Amino acid sequence: MTQTLTPPPATVAAPAADERCDRCNAAGKMRVKLAGGGELVFCGHHANKYADDLVKIAVEVAADPEFTWRGADTTAK
Repeated sequence: MTQTLTPPPATVAAPAADERCDRCNAAGKMRVKLAGGGELVFCGHHANKYADDLVKIAVEVAADPEFTWRGADTTAK
């Protein structure tokens, strides 16, 4: 049998330094990949403000390493 290599699934990357919050235009601290496709970027304030809703609709979440998202405890369960 011949083995084939499959690339790893695409993952969501943390926001780049120049990316801005989709809600208020502050520096992006977290990127959310949605189940229906598409991505959103949030600043720390809005990521935490909408954490309860984001954990319900997010497929993947990537945050700046220095940012602590309050929804992380919910997604780990």
